[in-house]
Amino acid sequence: MSLTTLALIILVPFLVWRVYQRVQSQMTRQRSIVSRHYTGLLVFGALLLVPLTELFDRPFSLAALAAGALAGIALGSYALRRTRFEDTPEGYFFTPPARMGTLVAMLLVARVIYLGIEIYLNHGSNQPNPRFSDSPLTMFCVGLCAAYFGSFSAALMRWRQRKRKEVEKV
Repeated sequence: MSLTTLALIILVPFLVWRVYQRVQSQMTRQRSIVSRHYTGLLVFGALLLVPLTELFDRPFSLAALAAGALAGIALGSYALRRTRFEDTPEGYFFTPPARMGTLVAMLLVARVIYLGIEIYLNHGSNQPNPRFSDSPLTMFCVGLCAAYFGSFSAALMRWRQRKRKEVEKV
């Protein structure tokens, strides 16, 4: 076993733990900032559209991306019903369901780490490195994560627009 392989075996669990801690810290009570909701919608929309441009010649991967997106929208709708919204004198706040968001994000992180390990293992061989969009399972995970967080951002934007209209009526 080489030193590089040993370092990866030690560092991958640390990396997973740090990403988990970061995602977990984002799943707490948060101030609703409209620009963040717009940014989230744009970033996660792009995360769906960019692989879509490569997948027209691979219908199975395209179907997996679409299935993941549909599942992500369904999970996002369910998570929205479990989200706690607060309208306080300090501002607007929301608390998303922590377990569901963490699970969806870590599913994509696990898949990306798996691809990284596969690329590392192919490094010395004559096999071509896998592209990110080659695997239908990866495309399902991308679609699930992007649609979940994108639909959640869109719903938060609609919530803030309703609150703005309520304030304007008064």
